[in-house]
Amino acid sequence: MNSATTAATATRAAAISALGLRKSYGDKVVLDGIDLRIPEGTIFALLGPNGAGKTTTVEILSTLIKADSGEARIVGHDVTSAAAAVRRQIGVTGQFAAVDGLLTAEENLFLMADLHHLSRAEGRRRAAELLDRFELTEAARKNVATFSGGMRRKLDLAMTLVGRPRIIFLDEPTTGLDPRSRRVMWELIRDLVTDQGVTIFLTTQYLDEADHLADHIAVLDRGTFVAEGTARELKRLIPGGHVRVQFTDEAHFDTAASIFGVATRDDESLTLQIPSDGSLANLRSVIDVLDTTGAQAESLTVHTPDLDDVFLALTGRQNTPALPTVPAPTTESTTQKESNR
Repeated sequence: MNSATTAATATRAAAISALGLRKSYGDKVVLDGIDLRIPEGTIFALLGPNGAGKTTTVEILSTLIKADSGEARIVGHDVTSAAAAVRRQIGVTGQFAAVDGLLTAEENLFLMADLHHLSRAEGRRRAAELLDRFELTEAARKNVATFSGGMRRKLDLAMTLVGRPRIIFLDEPTTGLDPRSRRVMWELIRDLVTDQGVTIFLTTQYLDEADHLADHIAVLDRGTFVAEGTARELKRLIPGGHVRVQFTDEAHFDTAASIFGVATRDDESLTLQIPSDGSLANLRSVIDVLDTTGAQAESLTVHTPDLDDVFLALTGRQNTPALPTVPAPTTESTTQKESNR
C-alpha cells in the first residue's frame, strides 16, 4: 500500500475501534490493554502465537464474551451496551466450516435466511445470488457431506453473507485447504472489500495470507501488540535481508570473501551471504565491489525478510543485531583488479 492509499484509508470512519481492552482468566492475563482502529472497507490481520489472545479479541468484539475493562465499538455501537445492534452488523466465520452436512448447499443458505428473518422469496433470491457468486450453483442441491474442503469453506462464507454484514470476522479461513482453493478464497475475500466495502477482521496462521490480503497487520504477543503496520512496514523492522552471491571459481570466491568481511561464506557451495537492506543502492554497492575486485560471480539473488522473519523476531528472538553495511572498495582490492587484467 502506497503512502497516498494509506492516507486515504486513515481518513475513513472506523468500522472497529477499541481502547484499553483487558481480559484475564484467574491469574492469567490474556489481553493487557490493547487499542484498535480499523477503517471501513479494509482488511485487518491479527497475528500471534497460540495463546497470544487472538481468539479472545475476536470473542470480545463479536459480543461472545465481555472484557474486564476498556471499551470497544462496532460501527459506533458499543459491544456491551448495544450487543444486539452489533450482531446485526457482523458475520463470524470460524476456523471450521459451520455447515450442515446432511443438508444441501441451498438448504444451508435457506436456513440462514430463516435465522435472519428474511421472507421466503427474499431468502431464495439471496441464496441463488450467493450460490452464483461462489460458483456453487451446480452443486446447490447436493448434500454438503459430499463437498471438498474448499467448497465447504466457500459455502461457509456464503452463509455468513446472507445477512449482508458490514464487518466479517474470519478465523483462519483457509486452514486445511490446498493452494488452489486458498487462492480462490483470497480472491473472494478481497472482492468482498473492493466490490462491497465490507470490513474484514482476519486471524490466520498463514503469514503469506496476511501478506497477500491485509491492508494493516498487528502482531499480538502475551496480550499486547508488539508491532503494527503494513506488511512492508513490518518487514522493514527486521534485519535479515541478504544478497546471495555464488561463484564457480574458488579464487574469485576467496577474493570476494576477503572483501566482504560481514558476509557468511559457504565453502562447499562457493556462496557468500552478504547482509542487505534490499534497496537498489545496497545491491548496486555489492555489484560495484565485485566489479572493482574482479571477482566474477556466477549468480546473484536478493532475499528480503518476510512476515515469517517478523513473526519469529517479534514473538521469539529479541535484540536482533543492526544491519551491517556493505564496505567500499579498498586500495588493496583495486590493486588486485589491476593485477588480474
